[in-house]
Amino acid sequence: MDLGLKNKVALILASSKGLGLACAKNFYVEGANVVICSRSGDNLKKAKEKIESLEPIIKENKVYSVVADLLHEKQIEKLVEKTLNEFGKIDILIHNAGGPPSGPINQIKKEDWSKSIDLNLLSLIRISNLVVPLMKKKKSGRIIAITSVSVKQPLQNLVLSNTTRLGVVGYMKTLANEYARYNILANVVCPGPTLTDRMKELISKTVQDTGKSEEMVKKMWTEQIPLGRLGKPEELANLVVFLASERANFITGTVIQVDGGFIKSSF
Repeated sequence: MDLGLKNKVALILASSKGLGLACAKNFYVEGANVVICSRSGDNLKKAKEKIESLEPIIKENKVYSVVADLLHEKQIEKLVEKTLNEFGKIDILIHNAGGPPSGPINQIKKEDWSKSIDLNLLSLIRISNLVVPLMKKKKSGRIIAITSVSVKQPLQNLVLSNTTRLGVVGYMKTLANEYARYNILANVVCPGPTLTDRMKELISKTVQDTGKSEEMVKKMWTEQIPLGRLGKPEELANLVVFLASERANFITGTVIQVDGGFIKSSF
C-alpha cells in the first residue's frame, strides 16, 4: 500500500530512542524526509545511523538531526527554524515527550508539576503555535500527539501522566475542530504498556518500591493485557505513520490506543 509519504517532511520530537525512534524509522522507510531531535547529541548520532541503515522506498530522502530540549521555548523555536532552513516546509508533526516521574499525589513536588506541564503539554502548544500557521498557509498538515493509555484509564502511581496528558487530549481535540477546514488533521495515539526504556524504568521503580522480583512485576503488567505481552514500539509507530498518511484523510480528532486490549472500557 502506497501511503503517499514520499518527500513529505516529518518532524518527530524526542526521537533518538523508544517510540519516537520507531516512528522516525517507519517514516523514513516510507520515503519521508525525517527530522529527529533529542537533548543528547550522542543519542541522536546513534539514532541517525540506525535510521539510515534502513532501505527506504526512495533513495533521495534524508535524515536531519537537531539537538533540542523541549523544556525550553527558545530551543523549540530553533528546532522549527532549522527544519525550515533544511527542507522549507513541515508536513507532519509528531509530538512525543518523555514520561514524567512516577509516584502518588503526596510524593509529587511543585517543581515536578511545573516540569511535567512544560514538557508534556506546553511543548506541544509552543511548537503547534509555530507549525500550524505554516500548515494553514498551504492548507495541509498532520499533527499527531503520542500520550498514554492513562488518558483513558488513570494508572497507579502516575498522577503526573494521568493529569498533564489529559490536557494534551483537550488541546488536540480543539485543534482538530478549529483547523479541519484547512485540512490540518490532529489525532492522539495512546501507547499501552510497551517495552521501551520508560517501561523498564517503571518496572525497576516498582521492584524497588515493592521488593517484588522483576519477573513478578512484568507479570503484573502482562496479566492486564488480553494479548498477554508488552507492546513493541514499532506497533505504535505503524498507527502513527498511517494517521499521517494520505490513507487517513477522513480521520481527525480521534484518541486511539495501541494497547493489546489493556483498556477495558467501551470508549
